[in-house]
Amino acid sequence: MNIILELNHLKQVSLPTRPVVCKGLFIVIALIVLRAIVSPFLAVNPSEKEGFYDPTADLLPGIRRGKFIEVPQIIWGLNNQKIAFARACLTARFLNRSLLMPSLSASLFYKEVDLLRPITFDKVFDFTKFNARCQGFVRLARYSEVSNQTKPFKLQKGTGRRWTADKDLDQLQQYRRSKADDSEVIEIVGKNPFLWPDHWPVKDYAKIFDCLVLVTEIETEVVKVISKIREAGQRARHEAGSSHSKQRRDSSTNPPVPYVAVHMRIEKDWMIHCKKWEQRSKSHEICSSKEEIIHKVSQITDLHRPVVVYLAVADSLLEDDSITSGWRVGMVAYEKKKLGVTDIYDRQPYLIKSAIDFEVCSRTDVFVGNSFSTFSNLVVLSRTERLYNLGKASSCGENIGLSSYAYNVMGDDGGPQRWMTDMSDTSLQRLSYGTNNVSCH
Repeated sequence: MNIILELNHLKQVSLPTRPVVCKGLFIVIALIVLRAIVSPFLAVNPSEKEGFYDPTADLLPGIRRGKFIEVPQIIWGLNNQKIAFARACLTARFLNRSLLMPSLSASLFYKEVDLLRPITFDKVFDFTKFNARCQGFVRLARYSEVSNQTKPFKLQKGTGRRWTADKDLDQLQQYRRSKADDSEVIEIVGKNPFLWPDHWPVKDYAKIFDCLVLVTEIETEVVKVISKIREAGQRARHEAGSSHSKQRRDSSTNPPVPYVAVHMRIEKDWMIHCKKWEQRSKSHEICSSKEEIIHKVSQITDLHRPVVVYLAVADSLLEDDSITSGWRVGMVAYEKKKLGVTDIYDRQPYLIKSAIDFEVCSRTDVFVGNSFSTFSNLVVLSRTERLYNLGKASSCGENIGLSSYAYNVMGDDGGPQRWMTDMSDTSLQRLSYGTNNVSCH
């Protein structure tokens, strides 16, 4: 009897709450329906995912948003600047900090530092896409993120032969745990701090280089140059009576015509430098004349002739203006002037010119370069990274696409040596200073 009375009492108490419960249930159902309707419109298109960067997303544990590394203006050639930038990123990563967006150098002066024409990173490479592609690995920050609550701690980097890689790493480990870590900004100072000894494996550099995407304005120029090269290839095939007939020359129905890019190091300054290099190292596989390069390239077996050969060369330092002559039958050589793209290059500073040529070489079907050139080494590194992403760890044997060769090293077949970067290398030493120990895996 007591139980029945208690149940009746509970019913009387719960009755007034029923309208509230029903109302709450109705709201939940309405939210679920609304989400089902709206979600498709809010979803990110898979084609738009590249470059999508969530600035509020969690970073790799340890990389702090409120702690920064600052480096001075980065100088020298494009690829030395890319290496220096990557080294700065990896140093910031080691110290669990974000790298403040550095200035690059638009012009090329080795000693006149006041003439280096600084250019901010985001005038060359896409800031947002870099952080999107490298999210969780390294992070770039803008100076507007700094609160200036504490004075920057100045970290002096050593230079010279006595400043070894071990000493440099010991310094970084020391300041990682010292009171300097309390500072909001650690400022790297010293003479040419981009010459820090190397501590990072090649694969880490490759990761950062892969995050570097040209801004739209420069990318547009790259596309124009490559289009001109492929158009020249269409003409060469048509004139040779190839299978591309008049009815099939429309690029919208045919695959793009392949081209070869050759990084032709025969400029006066390079020849003086490499001859001295050969004497010191007692090697004969550093320099190559125009005739030697032409002979080596003509030995490549995976070229389907006729083929356009684009010659990437520093025109202003070139004394031989006949580089497009003397090529074998079926190999049509073009440089900037003959291709009709000098206007694209002439209106750009040095750094942008180099960036355009780098992409033209990186995206070619076959690349041929010099294994003692930093430019050639980083092009091959880029192409090797793409092959690895495709699951291909070797380019030996038959052509697998994205082939690269070193024309200064003799291959087993008498032609240039097939070339892939050793992605297991623990140092960038061989890429920065060159080697004739290259292979196809």
